[in-house]
Amino acid sequence: MSYVALYRKFRPPVFEDVKGQDHIVTTLKNQIKSDRVGHAYLFCGTRGTGKTSVAKILARAVNCEHPVDGSPCGECEMCKEIAAGNSMNVIEIDAASNNGVDNVREIIDEVSYSPTKGKKKVYIIDEVHMLSTGAFNALLKTLEEPPSYVIFILATTEVQKLPITILSRCQRYDFHRITIDTIEARLKEVVDAEGIQVEERALRYVAKTADGSMRDSLSLLDQCIAFNYGEELTYDKVLNVLGAVDTEVFRKLFSALYHQDINAALTLLADIVIQGRELSQFVNDFVWYLRNLMLVQASDQMEDVIDISSDNLVSLKEQAAEADTDTILRYIRIFSELSSQIRYAAQKRILIEITLIKLCKPQMDSGEGAFEDRIRILEQHDQENGKLLKGMQSGQVVIASSAASGASPVPAREKKVLDRAVPEDIKRVVSEWSRLLMRMENPMKTYMQRARLSLGNNDTLQIVFDNRQLTEKYSKDESREELQNFLDEASGKHIEFETKFLEPKQVFEETFVDLQGINFDIVTEDEKEN
Repeated sequence: MSYVALYRKFRPPVFEDVKGQDHIVTTLKNQIKSDRVGHAYLFCGTRGTGKTSVAKILARAVNCEHPVDGSPCGECEMCKEIAAGNSMNVIEIDAASNNGVDNVREIIDEVSYSPTKGKKKVYIIDEVHMLSTGAFNALLKTLEEPPSYVIFILATTEVQKLPITILSRCQRYDFHRITIDTIEARLKEVVDAEGIQVEERALRYVAKTADGSMRDSLSLLDQCIAFNYGEELTYDKVLNVLGAVDTEVFRKLFSALYHQDINAALTLLADIVIQGRELSQFVNDFVWYLRNLMLVQASDQMEDVIDISSDNLVSLKEQAAEADTDTILRYIRIFSELSSQIRYAAQKRILIEITLIKLCKPQMDSGEGAFEDRIRILEQHDQENGKLLKGMQSGQVVIASSAASGASPVPAREKKVLDRAVPEDIKRVVSEWSRLLMRMENPMKTYMQRARLSLGNNDTLQIVFDNRQLTEKYSKDESREELQNFLDEASGKHIEFETKFLEPKQVFEETFVDLQGINFDIVTEDEKEN
């Protein structure tokens, strides 16, 4: 006898064997027991959740001579004929390949003939959303008032494509995605029945990868068993077959990105490529890891939600405690977008490398969240070194020399030339000014707390003091350079600024624009004139 795929071999024969759809199974069983079976059903939901299986069970149940608690007995002549596919009472139609008006007219013509054996004629139309508009219109009347011995069961994964006239004529049942626990339990039953040794972690990973589809999980399990035929199926073997990556790799990757270790991030990616892992799945799994980090940060009672082993949970909590929530959310958004872009990309590795480099070098990225990431980096450096690193730019090294020690100064590398800030960059600096103040080093921090921000010509930031000495101090020499370096590093752009003195008789609001007190779109005077 030829081999039968696991998802076909273990297709549920009775309602009790259907997993994860209790709300539908209970309703249908009650209808059969009370003899209140409808004439048209619509089964909708994602792939592999049991739509066709339930339709076939229902077709057997309504024709069964001795139903047991609403389920087919499996022993009578009609049950055996339908199960073997030899019954004329159950007609399965694939609407993807039979979607024309003529195909529907054939159904209408056949409906007029009552069954020679059994009680009901059941038409199962799979992927019904593929029918043409003309085919839907031809089906309407028969679907609304079929003969008493006819039942229509329509199945679709895209219910939104069905005309409202079809929806209103059917009892609608929505099949839910099946939980990981339910899928794992079913896979355990299957491997026990097949006499196959499988690690619990391996089954768990297959169940998670199936994304709520029982059929997909059985197909993946079938693939893994075939690749490791005659051997115990371990977690590592499943990862190899599915081209997946262990959780430890994601922990290392997040750490590398969070600490801007670009060499470590790119080395990890290179190892994954060499191992032949599927890069699309790698990105999707990393988004899942980030999602787990986010949930662990949100609450301490997330063990059941995040679906992770106790050992990995401890490591996850440690990493979550050190991470910044805004950064995690930003990473989730970026890698989710990457997941969509990479699906059909020819150069997947290059896309991932670009993303990793941008995350490790936020000054290269002008997108949403990059500015906040630059602030976070400053805070990290402050915590690690006990002070703010002055004038630190990408590719620039600042080495302090002590005159007292007599050491000769070591020349620093040339500063990287930054793009000049645009109004939007200045606006972000203003909105983050309170956080920037916290990262400044005294005495600059103390002095800048007395400053107010305004707008000058040609996209210039005005820093207004009520003290003439401070105005002069930050208008020249080392103090100006210190402030300039700080602003440039925080924004990733070169911010032109000038210091202004507020005369004792002047009112700030009448003389300057208060940038800290209002939300606005920055427009310079030159732009107004144009």
